[in-house]
Amino acid sequence: MASPDVSMNIPDVENMSKVFNTMGDVAKAISKALKIIIMTLKGMAFISFGATTALEQYLSRIQPRIEKLGEKFEELSGDLDGAIRSYRDGDSTGSQRFA
Repeated sequence: MASPDVSMNIPDVENMSKVFNTMGDVAKAISKALKIIIMTLKGMAFISFGATTALEQYLSRIQPRIEKLGEKFEELSGDLDGAIRSYRDGDSTGSQRFA
């Protein structure tokens, strides 16, 4: 049985990689902004007699997840770049990542 031909539209995959990289940058920027907001809310908790504590706790649960999401987007971007390099080099093992 003959092996199936592997083809890739390199410009489209490069564009997807750039999009994932941009999404990773955006997610990390959001994560940093949330850290600043959380620190501000913690500082204001004493002044507001605890009224901001619930919001701070809610954001504290969301922030690490957004940071991980940014890391995953950057990982996907790197994986796509690696697949492009493998395809250009004629390496058939690069296709195994997406099998």
